[in-house]
Amino acid sequence: MENKKVTIIGLGLIGGSLAKALRERAKISDITAISRSIEPINEALSDGTISRGFTEVNEYVWNSDIIFICTPVRHTFRYIDAIAKSIKPQCVVTDVSSTKSEIINYINKMPQPPCFIGGHPMSGIEKAGYSSSFGHLFENAYYILTPSKSTTEAAQTCMIDIIKTIGGIPVTLDAFEHDRITGGISHVPHIIASALVNMVKELDSPDGKMQMLAAGGFKDITRIASSSPEIWESIIQSNKQPIQDIVDVFINILNNFKDYVRNDDTKSIYSFLESARDFRNSFSSNRKGLISPDYEIMVDVVDKPGIIGEIATILGSNSINIKNINVSNSREFEQGCLKITLSDFKSVNIAFDLLCNKSYKVYKSN
Repeated sequence: MENKKVTIIGLGLIGGSLAKALRERAKISDITAISRSIEPINEALSDGTISRGFTEVNEYVWNSDIIFICTPVRHTFRYIDAIAKSIKPQCVVTDVSSTKSEIINYINKMPQPPCFIGGHPMSGIEKAGYSSSFGHLFENAYYILTPSKSTTEAAQTCMIDIIKTIGGIPVTLDAFEHDRITGGISHVPHIIASALVNMVKELDSPDGKMQMLAAGGFKDITRIASSSPEIWESIIQSNKQPIQDIVDVFINILNNFKDYVRNDDTKSIYSFLESARDFRNSFSSNRKGLISPDYEIMVDVVDKPGIIGEIATILGSNSINIKNINVSNSREFEQGCLKITLSDFKSVNIAFDLLCNKSYKVYKSN
């Protein structure tokens, strides 16, 4: 794998993180980057992640063994057309788009498609751009592969090996099944989060009291609404039918619940909440999904001078990187008042044990 020549087209969060992971973990030294903007190329050259970078595809791309297209779906088609007739026959082409049916159908209709296998790393953060990328983004994250008619066994094996090497968990799915699943666990939840924020905006009084108090749990469950509208508009447009079908199911669930409340059907209300609690508690807590997790702990502390510095010193002296630390002013359904955001799941567990051993009351989410 070390001798492979790799091209990354699109040097944003995912493309940049892939480049870093391939350099750091797969020990691939020959990495070409293509970006419409020169800034991320200069950053990646400066930190030693890529070997070279360009704003247009060229002979370095044609000579690649593996090409990752890390752009929004609408640009992915353009790059496939631009490279299909020039690359080596055995070159593996893959993408990282959140929807797969549209791209796989496009490949399958090509008379002479490249050796293409769809890819979707189920990992990310709300921040975009190369400056937000990091090499361990894919650790313990499911990485979906969706074969096309041109996918060879060697190409699939190659991608599985790469995914494992960068810390991911390869899963192979049919493109339609992938889009139905991601529609339910990512795309429609994003729409719902945005709808909740717009609901508060519409219901709020002129003095903004609702916005002021919309912290704590509300801010957490709507966190994904802060993502890029440009990226999400593209995702939604490329997965229209599954999204419409899932929204219909969701509206039906809400209408049923509204009937429970209207009819004082306390048994159904309880069953609705109990069923959701039990199913949610069955989810794995040590795997990354499509919606990036919050690596947070809550600490119950008394408001006194030096308390934040005291906790920061305990964690910092044990090499725990604190990304953010703040007091939660709205915590009706939260335990503890000091919210500490960390870099990964491992850090959460270490910080939890360290502070518990110092007799702090510490809580972490399941």
